[in-house]
Amino acid sequence: MAATVGGSGSSVGGSDDLLTICAISLVAAIIANVVHEGLGHAVTALLTGTQSGVLTTVAWSSDFDSRLVAAGGTLANLAAGVIFWFALRRLAGASVRLRYFLLISLAFNLFTGTGYFFFSGVTNFGDWALVIAGLQAHWLWRTLLVVVGIVAYYGAVLVVGTGLVRYVGVARDDARRLWKLTLIPYLSATLLVCAGGLLNPLGIQLVWQSALPGTAGADSGLLWLKYYIPKDAIPERGSERIGRSYGWIAAAVALSLVFVFVLGRGITLHN
Repeated sequence: MAATVGGSGSSVGGSDDLLTICAISLVAAIIANVVHEGLGHAVTALLTGTQSGVLTTVAWSSDFDSRLVAAGGTLANLAAGVIFWFALRRLAGASVRLRYFLLISLAFNLFTGTGYFFFSGVTNFGDWALVIAGLQAHWLWRTLLVVVGIVAYYGAVLVVGTGLVRYVGVARDDARRLWKLTLIPYLSATLLVCAGGLLNPLGIQLVWQSALPGTAGADSGLLWLKYYIPKDAIPERGSERIGRSYGWIAAAVALSLVFVFVLGRGITLHN
């Protein structure tokens, strides 16, 4: 019989609740998306010259653009990743659900932030392609983006893998649980962002040009990070399973509906 941890909704035995894992992942994915498109691109544009624009789940569109606006999404995700990392370390004694939320938020933000360097360098498309557009020795800048992207993404994988073991308490040799706690967020985020992109007013092509690369591609580290978890990563506390939380589930449903049917259709913002 599983022994419950008083009031935390977690358990020492049993299995992690799939619905709650999915709910936590959806909330984390929405936050990472809004950080990128909203805080990164939209707020930067509104603060640096544009009068209005349309914010959707897949893009920010306005009559004003700059290298800073293009870079803003990635920089915002990286800054958010740092914040979530410090929060995860400081709140190591919080409930396992909160720690898992911080870990998945860390993953989504770091993977999106670092993955964009590599993506733009290889495809010459996306935010960082706009940042380096028109610069001399363009091939060199693209090469630099690829190299920086590979190194930074690998570093992000090590950070997320370490956090999953050390602060969430997943054993390195528990392959089944590692797979469950990484595959579900990957699939949840990919499906959500694609669904949110279907209604966007800027064109359905942005779903496979932006939404899919930004989730299925950037977050792919979740699928293989288990092979690169540092050997010195040791859980700081006993293993706790993620129990059912109707609060997280309700929040995920509400936020997902707003994300898909409100933000997905586009919101006009004015300075």
